[in-house]
Amino acid sequence: MPTVTRPLEAADIRGTWATLMLPINADDSIDFKRLETELERVIGFDIDGLYTNGTAGEFYNQTEAEFRRIHRLLAQHCRAAGLPFQIGVSHMSPWISLNRLKWAIRQEPGAVQLILPDWFPPTEAEMIVFLKKMAAVSSDVRLVLYNPSHAKIRLTPVQFGRLKDAVPQLVGVKVAGGDAVWYEQMREHMADRLAVFVPGHRLATGFREGAHGSYSNIACLHPQLAQAWYQLMQTDPNEALRWESAIQQFMNDYILPYIRDQQYSDPACDKLLAAVGGWSVGDTRMRWPYRSIPMAEVSAVRTGARKLIPVFSTLVPE
Repeated sequence: MPTVTRPLEAADIRGTWATLMLPINADDSIDFKRLETELERVIGFDIDGLYTNGTAGEFYNQTEAEFRRIHRLLAQHCRAAGLPFQIGVSHMSPWISLNRLKWAIRQEPGAVQLILPDWFPPTEAEMIVFLKKMAAVSSDVRLVLYNPSHAKIRLTPVQFGRLKDAVPQLVGVKVAGGDAVWYEQMREHMADRLAVFVPGHRLATGFREGAHGSYSNIACLHPQLAQAWYQLMQTDPNEALRWESAIQQFMNDYILPYIRDQQYSDPACDKLLAAVGGWSVGDTRMRWPYRSIPMAEVSAVRTGARKLIPVFSTLVPE
């Protein structure tokens, strides 16, 4: 496992990385005591790395004082455990993202994650200007670009390659993945140039096609499950694909309806998954103004996970 005191290169970023979700109090404040307990718990699952402030971490809904307090705790606990960590400096405003970066690099993360400026879609030339400025500020700390399915601009494999050519400090991407043609086009960039991370519930297929890991929604469900599955991909890929079929059925039957039919957000579903897994000290509460899936829904979804997903019932017994 790489140390957390040196920058992570593309070849270092592999496996299952778990995220840090925010425990939210009834008054919409962050419960930092529970957050610290969550940190201790997730680090104890022997994951490959920990990252913050992706969509599930509600990066778009924090004050800057809260951002700093969250990441002081993260850096302190990960350094003590020798666990690689990445800080998400993403924000819809490029200036706020830049200022978050200036502060975050002092915490010595292995890399930082960021999104492209979001309010008005940038041209490719503007993307390069943005990333070059961030790279100049981050110095030795490498960049990982988060380009989710709901981004205003979905980058193509060719564009990822051009951004990498223009900004060598870009060492990884977090993407929605794609079909066989997409992977064929991405393989040109996936070898030594970029660590390509795809959604957790599609990781066995992605791994077979050359992807390197996941900033994982399955780790939201249970970090130990996600880690066991990733190890299985390396030793028994056919069995890992069978696990993926079961995980996909669970997601389609028990999670997707909340998004498709009831219009809950993706991070609301991530918090539901963590409550179903029972490992987190948080609950399903989202921060205002986003809706929270009621805790009363957890039992039925947990029953579905026990029925469909290998190993889950041993991790979360009745």
